[in-house]
Amino acid sequence: MSEREVEAQRFYDRIRANIRSYVEKKGPAFEKTAEFLLLVPDMFILLWRLLNDPRVHGKDKVLLGSGVVYFFSPIDLVPEAFLGPIGYADDLVLAVYILNRLLVSDISVDVLREHWSGSEDVLVTIQKVLNAADQLVGAGVLKRIRSMVR
Repeated sequence: MSEREVEAQRFYDRIRANIRSYVEKKGPAFEKTAEFLLLVPDMFILLWRLLNDPRVHGKDKVLLGSGVVYFFSPIDLVPEAFLGPIGYADDLVLAVYILNRLLVSDISVDVLREHWSGSEDVLVTIQKVLNAADQLVGAGVLKRIRSMVR
């Protein structure tokens, strides 16, 4: 495993641990939001794997790279530093909008599924997040995310 792959895996593990701990503290009333937050590490690693897949076109890799950088960036629309793991909601929605755009263009669904590590079909998951995006991040943040992906 390359150093970059190790770093991505560590980031994935750190996000997952932070979100799990946060969800456990919040309890059952937080269940619906927790369901979405627990997708965050899977979406990150999916973007990372697609970014490193030679079958993905260069122009798509620019968009994927932007999504990966957004996950690492301490400055974003809903900052994790101030809000804790709930701050990953915008990262999740951005990742899903990026993946949706790639599906509309020219990425193969088979390639997407090959790299997906979530439990539910990736297309179903993308649709669920798209349907809940406004509730997850609010209309103002969603508008800014949409403009970032265009």
